[in-house]
Amino acid sequence: MPLHHRNFKSRFCHALTAFLLAFLSFGCQQASPSNEPARPSAASNPLATPATATISTKSEDLPAIVAFGDSLTAGYGLSSEDSYTTLLQRKLDENNYRYRVVNAGVSGDTSAGGARRVDWALQSGNVKVLILELGGNDGLRGLPVTELRKNLSQIIERAQAKGVKVILAGMEAPPNMGAEYTREFRQTFRDLAKQYQTPFIPFVLEGVGGRIEYNQPDGIHPNADGEKIMTETVWKALEPLLEK
Repeated sequence: MPLHHRNFKSRFCHALTAFLLAFLSFGCQQASPSNEPARPSAASNPLATPATATISTKSEDLPAIVAFGDSLTAGYGLSSEDSYTTLLQRKLDENNYRYRVVNAGVSGDTSAGGARRVDWALQSGNVKVLILELGGNDGLRGLPVTELRKNLSQIIERAQAKGVKVILAGMEAPPNMGAEYTREFRQTFRDLAKQYQTPFIPFVLEGVGGRIEYNQPDGIHPNADGEKIMTETVWKALEPLLEK
């Protein structure tokens, strides 16, 4: 790994640690008591924002790209115009790809929460691609890597069973969890991408994590400029899956 890559990733991981201490109140979503697919809930989540789980205003006849994740997908701390999902929609339109982007991000969500609500997200109609960005909050909470693997596997399998292509976005765990945990955490995403043969983004915050100029004051969530870089990172994995 190049030295500069290690440096900004290290800075990002230290920011993760500080963020963990500040926001230990992140709550896990409760399982739905009914047989209906669990819907995302902002009420139980102190960092949930109005941008979470919003549906595209594009024609519902268009095939959907579902951005499925936590606050990084929801656009925490940003206006909807600056969020990466809005920028992704704009990029699709500019390149004459007729798709609609569905923002199914819920701030503070874990992989377990994602597994509970993925069926709801896949009901958006004619879903072609699922951009799976979850796990950051698992790492912040030090949840077992085995659970992360199981939950992400369930999400991928449910999407693929419906013929939906999955892009798996990797994340890093904070260093205070120990070297073994961070290594296993990182490797889990790589193993899943290989197992399910999905397009893979090793680190969704590549070029953003640990860079003060691209992050909000919390040191974790991208600012408007950081969202532009994140959009380009996702676009590189997404465009080869699109049809005009």
